[in-house]
Amino acid sequence: MLNRTGLFAIWMVCTITINAVPSDQVLAEEQLPKCLYVSSYHQGYVWSDGIEAGLRQGLRGHCEIRQFDMDTKRRKDAGNIQSAAANVLDLIDKWKPDVVITSDDNAAKFVVAPYYRDSELPFVFCGINWTVEEYGFPYENVTGIVEIAPITPMLQQAFEITEGRNALYIGAETLSEQKNFQRIFEEAQDLNIAIEYRPTATFQDWIDAYQSANAYDFVVLGNHSGIENWDATEAASQALQLAEKLTVTNHERMMPVATLGYTKMPWEHGEWAAAAARQVLSGTRPNEIPLATSKLWDLWVNEQMLDIIGLRISQKLLRKAKKLPIETAELINN
Repeated sequence: MLNRTGLFAIWMVCTITINAVPSDQVLAEEQLPKCLYVSSYHQGYVWSDGIEAGLRQGLRGHCEIRQFDMDTKRRKDAGNIQSAAANVLDLIDKWKPDVVITSDDNAAKFVVAPYYRDSELPFVFCGINWTVEEYGFPYENVTGIVEIAPITPMLQQAFEITEGRNALYIGAETLSEQKNFQRIFEEAQDLNIAIEYRPTATFQDWIDAYQSANAYDFVVLGNHSGIENWDATEAASQALQLAEKLTVTNHERMMPVATLGYTKMPWEHGEWAAAAARQVLSGTRPNEIPLATSKLWDLWVNEQMLDIIGLRISQKLLRKAKKLPIETAELINN
């Protein structure tokens, strides 16, 4: 049996052991600078998840990371967007990050541009489509990487396969999709290809547009995100029934309903933003870091869709492309 002195000694050892690890952890955490990541969209959205993964890997051990998701793909009315922006401002004011990383357009449009132009707080953006002219970037305190999709090789390949100059673009009714179409429209004009835009607010709108696409030489499929009642399984089923013409896309999640994909890589944006944030934390001002554009992309082929529409493509293209497994409807479900 232990006497009172023995019990006290054990209690002291346990107390020291229990308290030592948390206090060390708190001290280490307090010594790290603060990185706030503001995503325009939501976790579970494939593009955002890819950026987040690259960002977190690049910042691991360099700063304490806090994330705020504005969720403006699913909750895109003006009231919700303004509320999300107000919450970001409040978080910045209370948490006082050392650097803020943002992804995609709405964080730039509703947070950075109206409230932090040339402020002391440094910002690194990523995932903004095509151009940052509308936001006036770069500022003294802002740098980032612009999202450029490989539309030129995609349109050139579609023309080479079909020899058609009459195309249709199907996409959601969102700011990002409007910007995507405008850039594709300009590139199509340079290639002497006429292309029309069918914005689709609901899933039924998308089905109707996909069916009408057979009147065109080929179809460019934009992002489904923002389309009300989107159903990935039904979309893949309808595409297999309705497809008669070549469909191409810049979005990997759309490959179950497309034939060819020239797709962007979100990891590239997260990794670049992390590297820029590390430079900022080491004392570099954002205006000393030049703006960048994305350069990496993947080539995909959906062989099942190829068989259905009866198209033959070169063996060279087939060898280079990633092949889409049949069980991949979940790619477009988020």
